[in-house]
Amino acid sequence: MEDFLSKIKAKNVYKNLAPAILVEEAVKRAEGILTETGALLIKTGKYTGRSPKDKYIVDSEGVHDKIAWGSVNVPTKRETFDKIRDQIIEFLGNKDVFVFDGFAGADTRHRRKFRIINELACQNLFIHQLLVRPNEDELKNYGNPDWTILVAPGLKLDAAALGINSEAAIMIDYEKSTAVIAGSAYSGEIKKSVFSIMNYVMPVEDNILPMHCSSNMDPVSHDTAVFFGLSGTGKTTLSADPNRKLIGDDEHGWSADGVFNFEGGCYAKCIDLKEENEPEIYHAIKFGALVENVVMDEKTRKCDYSDGSITENTRVGYPVEFISNSQIPGVGGIPKVVIFLTADAFGVLPPISRLDKNAAMYHFVTGFTSKLAGTERGVTEPQPTFSTLFGEPFMPLPAEKYAEMLGERLDKYNTKVYLVNTGWTGGPYGVGSRMKLKYTRAMVTAALNGSIEKAEFMHDDIFNVDIPKEIADCPSDILNPKDTWKDKTAYDEQAKKLAKMFKDNFDKKYPNMPAEIKNAGPKA
Repeated sequence: MEDFLSKIKAKNVYKNLAPAILVEEAVKRAEGILTETGALLIKTGKYTGRSPKDKYIVDSEGVHDKIAWGSVNVPTKRETFDKIRDQIIEFLGNKDVFVFDGFAGADTRHRRKFRIINELACQNLFIHQLLVRPNEDELKNYGNPDWTILVAPGLKLDAAALGINSEAAIMIDYEKSTAVIAGSAYSGEIKKSVFSIMNYVMPVEDNILPMHCSSNMDPVSHDTAVFFGLSGTGKTTLSADPNRKLIGDDEHGWSADGVFNFEGGCYAKCIDLKEENEPEIYHAIKFGALVENVVMDEKTRKCDYSDGSITENTRVGYPVEFISNSQIPGVGGIPKVVIFLTADAFGVLPPISRLDKNAAMYHFVTGFTSKLAGTERGVTEPQPTFSTLFGEPFMPLPAEKYAEMLGERLDKYNTKVYLVNTGWTGGPYGVGSRMKLKYTRAMVTAALNGSIEKAEFMHDDIFNVDIPKEIADCPSDILNPKDTWKDKTAYDEQAKKLAKMFKDNFDKKYPNMPAEIKNAGPKA
């Protein structure tokens, strides 16, 4: 691993500063201001979400045959990567730089050491709170990092000269254990770069299934659950359950011993955040938290979480300890329950349905949801999409690799799997309404405590899933989505339309999947 700090001729190098000092530095440098609760509020400028068209992987000899190249995992030459890396090193010269040495992986047997070198104090605060923080002894004996990420949002690249898409670039060199982020001040790019790295090294080096999921467990029985889903589908919200211990909200590994969090923090959406709906997240927005792109009253310093005028993708990053019932360290047992979360903008998928192993494999590789407003640049209203493994932008290996690993675990441990629609009911987006959170919570609770299995089920012939007829604390008339539509013919048309989208997507992407998995999907 190269010693980049020796190459950067920085004015000052600030290593592993305490969050309070990083907050002071960020305020002093006019990077952000404090809200009424003491959280640091920043604006990320042009980039208020991930920029997938600016993401690249170095196509080197050592990884060429392992990566699933395509429109998501876009190759770039090492020469291009090296030019951008050198430009960042030069750009950071004669500037103050902030360094955080931390871990990805709460399980000490499988963690990786990451060094993040930041231009901005506020982003160094972010990654300090999002990764696993070393204790005093671990920091003293940290040694050299396994990975280094160089982050320079102030550097605007020459796209034409470099042959890239824009002034921004997010690149990973898996063979050299280095990543670079230039041109974008959206902190999520750092977090997801770490995740993308772990999604390569965990299966290849440790035989661990990496998952884009949240996870929690029962405080008494220690029964563990994982929640797969893209941003905005409810991973953070549903896992922050006051009756269960939160292991983590976004990124985990499934080893032979159980589940462990890759992170030491949470990155929650803030849009329409209300204390009564999401008290754990609401109260985590305090001193030490970093808030992005939320509108605030300058006089009172009070945040307006309902205002999405900057972006719908308003965010807060905070250490997992800010959640009162967090599990420290972030390690749980073998999952008893797996929940796939989807936000169906068509309004036709059941709010909860049971999947057998083949159906679970089908929906895992399919990853249907709707991209919600603001999560990516240019997304202003829900867009139906199929994101392989509920995390396609971050999965560098072929989908079949991850799917096989999940299937083996479902078989071995007899884990129950449910598909939960947190999207629309009573009609599509613009006609129906978003599923009420309290009802979704009731359904998830029934899945976690096993009471759902006591219900009578009906089979949905179009989507090829089993729907419970009743669930405690949930109106029975919303469980069958067709019952919530006034126009039943319109429902049938929309359901068949979505089923055909499922079939077309599967036939195109996974022509070589076993017939039993293909046949477990919706019937067009």
